[in-house]
Amino acid sequence: MNRYLGIWYKSTPRKVVWVANRNNPLTGLYGNLTISKNGNLVLLNRNGSSIWSSNISRFSKSPVVQLLDSGNLVLRDNVSTSSGSYLWQSLDYPSDTLLPDMKLSWNINTCSERYLTSWKSTDVPSTGNFSYKIDMKGLPYHS
Repeated sequence: MNRYLGIWYKSTPRKVVWVANRNNPLTGLYGNLTISKNGNLVLLNRNGSSIWSSNISRFSKSPVVQLLDSGNLVLRDNVSTSSGSYLWQSLDYPSDTLLPDMKLSWNINTCSERYLTSWKSTDVPSTGNFSYKIDMKGLPYHS
């Protein structure tokens, strides 16, 4: 059985709004979410191997993980609570749902983009065939 680390809004029916390891599920019953020695949020399998990581490059002496009321999962330094001090946040990695304060974007300097991608199926959050993103190749248009 495949397992995923996700966030859902409490509604009827429940709506999963973000999945960390959507393309690399845990197999079996065991998984461990922890903060590694280098300050990354890491999901480990039964063997202690990392199957997902926040991959941050900034180091914090006192990192904490917090799920905000907005549905944003954040890794931050325990010394500061301002949004500017987040080391990593799930809102920067959209899956198939656009949440308040989440941004779709294209960074010209880093050639990185944030966009929505469908699930493979209703039960499998792996990356599907459809995406919603900014088209940087089109010409500006106004009516």
